[in-house]
Amino acid sequence: MSFQYSAALVTLADIDKEVLVKFYTKFLDLEPNPYIPNTYAEFQLPGLRLGIFKPKDSHKSEFASRAKTGMSLCLEVSNIETAIARIWALGYPPAGEIIKASHGLEIYAFDPAGNRIILHQSYYNVE
Repeated sequence: MSFQYSAALVTLADIDKEVLVKFYTKFLDLEPNPYIPNTYAEFQLPGLRLGIFKPKDSHKSEFASRAKTGMSLCLEVSNIETAIARIWALGYPPAGEIIKASHGLEIYAFDPAGNRIILHQSYYNVE
């Protein structure tokens, strides 16, 4: 028996009074849609939907640890310096320097919940 995927999205738990919703609204310069205050927010990005949800009280302990995980949200940006300036202005400066990888420029940062964000600029976008 098989099935087909109709869509994919990444969801992040926001246990601290919509801290992640506020962060991603400012960082992405997008308003969430749909948005149910203190319950669920979704950001429509090219090729990805990013959902942020408030866990039910009975599940909060699953998300209480701020330990870094293996999950990374990789955002392709047209100008890595501009993206770095924006995330820096929000109070979450990237850890380290820009890395020259085989596929482009990268730098790593973390959102308020400790989720790793990879800002990536492909070499074809490097001036």
